[in-house]
Order: sequence, then C-alpha cells, then structure tokens
Amino acid sequence: MTSYRAADSKREEFRKYLEKAGVLDCMTKILVSLYEEPEKPNNALDYLKQHLGSGGPETADVESLRLEIAELRQKNELLQDENADLRQRLAQYEPQADEPAEN
Repeated sequence: MTSYRAADSKREEFRKYLEKAGVLDCMTKILVSLYEEPEKPNNALDYLKQHLGSGGPETADVESLRLEIAELRQKNELLQDENADLRQRLAQYEPQADEPAEN
C-alpha cells in the first residue's frame, strides 16, 4: 500500500510539474484542434509534431529581425564599396610589380 501511495504521489508531482510548465495546456490545445479538424490527418502523430513546433517566435520579433537583416545587408554593401575604393586608392601609391624597386 505504501508503494502505491509513493507512485501516486510521484504521478501527482509530475502532473503538477507539467501543468506549471504549460505542457498540459499546450497539449490540450493541440488535441482540441485535432478533434475540431474537419478532415482528420492520416497521421495524427505528425499532426502533433507539426503543431508542437508551431509556437515559433512572435511576429513582431520576426519583423524586427528582418528589418535588422536588411539594415545590416545595406551596411555590408556600403562597407564593401568603401573597401574596394580604399584598395583602389592604395594601389595608386604602391609600386607596380613590373617597376624595379628603388634603393
């Protein structure tokens, strides 16, 4: 009888852990969406896997990152142009390979 209570206690502790972490709520929402799906998918496990991963980043975060990427690409292009210009200007002051070096 004691081992039954210990196992029951462990189950209850694990259930509380899952509830606190939001796992139960998430799984319930996914299962409800599967239940309400008019055309049930052939593979329910794939459906669960797909919807478990769908809690991606917020739209605002994605948009912010896209804007940052665009700005960094523009800055990179400007720096590459500046680098090419500076290399060209430096080449004017470097001795040519076919000219003999002056001693």
